Amino acid sequence: MKKNERNYLKEIDMYGKLWIWTAAVVVLMVPIIICLKYNAWPEATAVFKGLLGVAPIYWTVGVIEVITYTPMLGIGGTYLAFVTGNLTSLKAPSALNAMENAEVKPGSEEGEVISTIAIATSSIVTTIVIALGVCLLTVISPILDSPALKPAFDNILPALFGGLGVVYISKNWKLSVAPIIFMIALFTAVPSLASSVGVLVPVGVLIALGAGRIMYKKGWVK
Repeated sequence: MKKNERNYLKEIDMYGKLWIWTAAVVVLMVPIIICLKYNAWPEATAVFKGLLGVAPIYWTVGVIEVITYTPMLGIGGTYLAFVTGNLTSLKAPSALNAMENAEVKPGSEEGEVISTIAIATSSIVTTIVIALGVCLLTVISPILDSPALKPAFDNILPALFGGLGVVYISKNWKLSVAPIIFMIALFTAVPSLASSVGVLVPVGVLIALGAGRIMYKKGWVK
């Protein structure tokens, strides 16, 4: 490895860590400042209950994405994708397509440069779209608050998780059968558990793992 390349990778690693931790501190400071200003702190049990529902998903996906995408996207692309938000799985294809069109190998020096440029472009476009949405929110808010659209907004969360579910389920639908059947039967039998759906996420994960293990041994999944 050439000296200039080593220096480049060291600088990318240094600035990547700097911005990763800066972003983490900024995100955490928003709720902390609000709590300090209004002297209103959430109960530990409420925080734990909320984390129990989302942590198994986001932490697992976060670890898997680092291991999966870093060799393909390179150091610069990986840091840039993670610093600019939890959209690595959406930005990775743009980088891989760019490398494929340029006929360069992922992980190579040329691939590192193309990956970084592709993800930077994707991040800029994403930021512009979000900024435009925020600026136009006041203009379109009367339309969004109209009674005709209220039923649609009441179902945003189910629609969101439904869309996410299709992405993951389509990858291997057999693994999703057992937890889906269990949850449908459970909520049908005990509807009051709907308020504790977050706590049941780890239960669904364990059921999927157990069913996946059984199906793997029987040769139903590979």
